Amino acid sequence: MSDANRALSPQFLTVGDGPAAREIAYINRDRADATSGPMLVWLSGYRSDMSGSKAVELDRMAGEAGLACLRLDYSGHGLSGGVFREGTISRWLEEALAVILHVAPERIILVGSSMGGWIALRLAQELGRITGAPKLDGMVLIAQAPDFTKELIEPNLSEKEKASLAERGFFEEHSDYSPEPNIFTRDLIEDGRRNLVLTGMIETRCPVHILQGMQDPDVPYSHAMTLVEHLPADDVVLTFIRDGDHRLSRPQDIERMLAAVKTLVL
Repeated sequence: MSDANRALSPQFLTVGDGPAAREIAYINRDRADATSGPMLVWLSGYRSDMSGSKAVELDRMAGEAGLACLRLDYSGHGLSGGVFREGTISRWLEEALAVILHVAPERIILVGSSMGGWIALRLAQELGRITGAPKLDGMVLIAQAPDFTKELIEPNLSEKEKASLAERGFFEEHSDYSPEPNIFTRDLIEDGRRNLVLTGMIETRCPVHILQGMQDPDVPYSHAMTLVEHLPADDVVLTFIRDGDHRLSRPQDIERMLAAVKTLVL
């Protein structure tokens, strides 16, 4: 088996202290010795993990190109420890940032899907405040969902869901992607308000490529246009996929993702 296609074993990093400590799983593909390109960093969506088709294909491309690639599972997802219902944007952001700083690449390209797009935008803000942090060379955002708790969930809550949040601290919603329902907690929604990015100009200081399906039932394509309005200082490419859904996991969608990444690898 070639080095590009060899299986990589997960590693674990403890994030948080005391009762808040959780073991975060990540897979780190080293770059080839002769390659100087940036590390690709995969950021999954809500209830998704690093074993999904887009994440695996990104890693495969990195291996074939000799690039480094980093994937991780947020707490309560995939191979990581922690309780899913305790998850918040702040908590998952802390984990992604901790893993990136632990691996310590010089340059990175963030590739975020759905909620991972929100995490990517927050990472850009946090990395910009840290001396010696990896340089952000670019971002690819797929069916991006920044501020989804405030913009996409809260305005559409039914009276039953509001009552469930007040009485039980969460509500359940049918999922089209899993036999188990989605669970949205009061903590997630309240913490989301502390992580909003669509409140002013977002300074990523790097090129951004957004891929958005126009048949996405979860994130309307107008949400992508709103994000572009908040990225006035960056080189932004927005690609609408007329028949694309939220997952954008068809072979042709994955090829679009990989092509967008390749344009950012300098």
